[in-house]
Amino acid sequence: MRKTIFFVMGVSGTGKTTIGKLLAKENHMPFFDGDDYHPKENIKKMASGNALNDDDRFDWLAELNKLAIENKTHGAVIACSALKKNYRVRLKDKIEEKAIFIHLEGAYEDIKKRLDNRENHYMTSALLKSQFEILEPPTEAITISILNTPKEIILKILSQLKND
Repeated sequence: MRKTIFFVMGVSGTGKTTIGKLLAKENHMPFFDGDDYHPKENIKKMASGNALNDDDRFDWLAELNKLAIENKTHGAVIACSALKKNYRVRLKDKIEEKAIFIHLEGAYEDIKKRLDNRENHYMTSALLKSQFEILEPPTEAITISILNTPKEIILKILSQLKND
């Protein structure tokens, strides 16, 4: 497999971290959780129930793009929401030929249940609606339903990569 930067994307609660870690292990690549790169101000804002806007995300996306560029020679998996098309364009700047987006998708109610059961995370189900409202589903991505098990999701991703 060519050295690739995988962006595992979707609204909060779709399993980006779980799938990202499994995909990284499968491909012997490092994994980076985009949540770890949010500025403290963004985390405070989300923890208080306020949605991020484009300005809030600007530096965060730049940091994730820098991370992708630093890892383009050996590949990496980066989990981040990448909700809008212009966010994805920013993420793949200077690595276009190496970037592959994997969109984990699911119904609002299914994801809300996951978020309501999640503990110790600043992103609550209260912000889920705002993420669905701004989500621009990608047209150039591997799209997988979250109703599959993590193992099934990885197998589907690998199968689609072989067919591309």
